[in-house]
Formats: sequence, structure tokens, C-alpha cells
Amino acid sequence: MTKKDYYEILGVSRDASPEEIKRAFRQLARKYHPDVNPGNKEAEEKFKEINEAFQVLSDPQKRAQYDQFGHAAFRPEDFIGFRWPSFDELFRDLGFGDIFDVFTGFERGERAREGRDLSVEVEISLEEAFHGLRTTIEVPHFSECPACHGTGAKPGYLRKCNSCGGTGEIRRIQRSAFAQVVNIITCPRCQGTGRVVERICEVCRGSGKTKRTRKIEVQIPRGVSDGQYLRIPGEGEPGERGGPPGDLYVVVRVREHEIFDRHDGDLFCVTTIDLGTAIFGGEVEVPTITGKAILRIPPGTQSHTVFRMRGQGMPNVHTGKRGDQLVKVVVEIPERLPKDREALLREVFEKKARTRKGFFERLKERVT
Repeated sequence: MTKKDYYEILGVSRDASPEEIKRAFRQLARKYHPDVNPGNKEAEEKFKEINEAFQVLSDPQKRAQYDQFGHAAFRPEDFIGFRWPSFDELFRDLGFGDIFDVFTGFERGERAREGRDLSVEVEISLEEAFHGLRTTIEVPHFSECPACHGTGAKPGYLRKCNSCGGTGEIRRIQRSAFAQVVNIITCPRCQGTGRVVERICEVCRGSGKTKRTRKIEVQIPRGVSDGQYLRIPGEGEPGERGGPPGDLYVVVRVREHEIFDRHDGDLFCVTTIDLGTAIFGGEVEVPTITGKAILRIPPGTQSHTVFRMRGQGMPNVHTGKRGDQLVKVVVEIPERLPKDREALLREVFEKKARTRKGFFERLKERVT
């Protein structure tokens, strides 16, 4: 099988400096070293490939031979002497100090955990959504126990773990003919904390947390819509083992309005006008989100006509620009009329209603 190019394996150019080769190897070793991937055969084979490439390219003499002759410059037995370095040996030889300062996210003991996010709902009116408001909400949550400060132990009864010596981890070394593998596991006795609780805290019963209700003041912006939320960083549940707290999400619910329907930034409403206003035109007073306004009705307005009142809608939550208000007018027909007016109206509207001819009827007339 054709071997892959060593420069390509490390992801460097053919004129890369020794420092660039070392840096590339370090980054790949972080990801594929078997100590980071215990039991992962694919990662193990990948690291063998990376290690072989580094052993050649980091040696000036071997690199010169490889540049001139490629893989043909070496025989399989030339790599038998290559040792599989352990974590500490590998990075100490490269001048990077202790292994735990190098591997990002690899810590002694159990890792810190971020606290859970919390979510609460706030119900407001459409008018409050229009103006915006500052309100106080109550958030039930768990906080660090004031008695044990989150340890879960009664004061004076938190001891160093004897199994791991307080490190929170246990190392197991496995040796083979060609390598030494160090497996690092979380201490099963202390669960990676390095401490053992001899007597639990009587306040929190060993959980390290107590349930409380906290009051938080929030500012709901103008123009907020139903279902939108505010994120308040750090106001969620506390983290564990030194981890950061979660966030609080305040979900806004806008109640249905008795007059207006909202569609994005526009408001819709319905108003009625009498027959005379529909025929001759006039002015009617209509409600708005801020009070009242005058709507001009042109003569001959048909029922269910929709008028647009620009700038009378909801403000945009980002820009503050207001939408429009759309008013559908319904012509109100009186159920009964005085006898004298009924005769007059019959005379005015004596013209019978007729249905317009359809396309095929008009076509038939033209053909005949």
C-alpha cells in the first residue's frame, strides 16, 4: 500500500521550519494520542502515522534523505526503534512542560460543569408591549448551600480522598513490548473531587444546593412580540465544581386584545359606518393603540373596504419604527326604516341589481 506523504500527514509545507513541524505535531498529538483516546484503535493507528512522520521530519538527516528519495529512503526495520512516548515524556521532550498545561480541556479530576439554564414566562398586555416596561419577576432556582458552600459536607467533615491522594484521578500504567500506555480514570471513591464527605450537610442533605426564590428586575423593550425572549446571562442554576452558572430566559407572552389583532408590526381592527357615511363620505373616530384617531371615509365606500393608517401600528423592537394600522369598515344596514324614509329610499334605489355577464356569455353574443 502506498504510504501517505509525511508533510501531508502533519499538514505542513515542504519548506516548513523545525518549529512549525514541532507545533503541527503537538496539535495533532493533542487530538490523537492514545492516552486521550483509550481503546480507540482508529486514533491509535492515526497517532502511529503522525509519530512516524514527526520522527523523520524532526531529524535533519532523515528529513534530507526523505526529501531526496521519499519513502524509499527507509526500510520497515528503520522504524522499529521508534518509541511510543507517554504523555509526560512526549511534551516534556518538546519543551512544553507538564502535560496538564498543554491538553486543553483535560483536567485533574472531574471537569467543571456549567449550571442549567432556566426559563420563566411573563404575560403582558398589548399596550405594555407597545410602550415597553420594567418589571420584577420571581425566579425559583437552586443556589449554593450557605452552610456547606456547595460541598455537601457538614462543616469540618470534608476529608482528602485516600484512594487518589486528593488528585481526583487514578493512573494505571500498561506496558507492552513497544510502548507504555497510561490510562487516567476518575477516582470512583470521590467521583473526581479529591475529597470525601464523612458527614453530609444537614441543611442541604448533601446536595450542596438549596431551593430559593429570587427576584430579578427585567426591562422588556418596546415592540416585543409574543414568544420573543430575553436572555439574562449568569442568572440560571449555579455551576458544579467551579463551573459557570447557566442563563435565564424570560419568554414574553402578549395577551389577546379585545380590539386589535397583531401581524408583525401592523395592527388590524374592524369598525362600522352607517349607510349615509358610506354613500356620501365623512369622518369616523376609530380606536388606536395610543388613544383615538379620525379616519376619513370617501364617498361611495363599499362594505369591507380596508383603510391603512400609516405609522399607527407597533414599534419595531430593533429600530423603533412603527408599523401601520389597518381598519376594515363594515357598512351597517338598518333592519327597519320609518315609512316615509322607506318610500324615499325605494325611489332612489329603484334600479334593480343585476349580475354582470360572464366571459362566455359575452363571447357568445359576439359570435352570434
